[in-house]
Amino acid sequence: MRRYTVLVADDHAIVKEGLVSLLKEHDFDVVGAVGDGHELIDAVRRLRPDLIVTDLSMPGLSGLDVLTRLKAERVDSKVIVLTMHDDAELATRAMRAGACGFLLKHSAGEELLNAIHQAIQGGVYLTPTLTKEVLERMAASPDRSEPQLTARQRDVLRLILEGRRMKEIGATLKLSARTVETHKYQMMQTLGVDSTAALVKYAIEHRLVAD
Repeated sequence: MRRYTVLVADDHAIVKEGLVSLLKEHDFDVVGAVGDGHELIDAVRRLRPDLIVTDLSMPGLSGLDVLTRLKAERVDSKVIVLTMHDDAELATRAMRAGACGFLLKHSAGEELLNAIHQAIQGGVYLTPTLTKEVLERMAASPDRSEPQLTARQRDVLRLILEGRRMKEIGATLKLSARTVETHKYQMMQTLGVDSTAALVKYAIEHRLVAD
């Protein structure tokens, strides 16, 4: 019987170690365990796992940013989101971005295994508490498009939300302050806002950057 390869991503060591142990006990081949969004992207490109089990909130790139990049690169790994966020909007965005499963960290290990097996068989899995609302959201606006921010724009936005100045953001991302300003202006144009305060308000209300 084939052993499926799995890559785990979570910035909490105890969670990551627990997931690795659970998956190995059930005959999955865990090929890597990372704690950062950028590390996850690099590992996926290098290892091409059958499955990815990832948190949403991670340093570097969030799980949603990772999903967006993997979708753009046409990576065919199945992605299961495992998060503490009991949020139908986040679940909807994750599913639209290409996730095959969305479940909560307080779920039993059996639920994660169920989600993985459904993904392997070409299905999707939603934690029961969110299923109804997520399906309603997707049915109500099946063609609704999320704001199309680039990964670099999201990096800038995340630092703006932290209250960083343009020069600080530039130093962190190794960009000039002018380039950072350009990214900010382009985001404002894309989102239809006319000030930094309005940009921050929009980003928080629409959860453009996962917590």
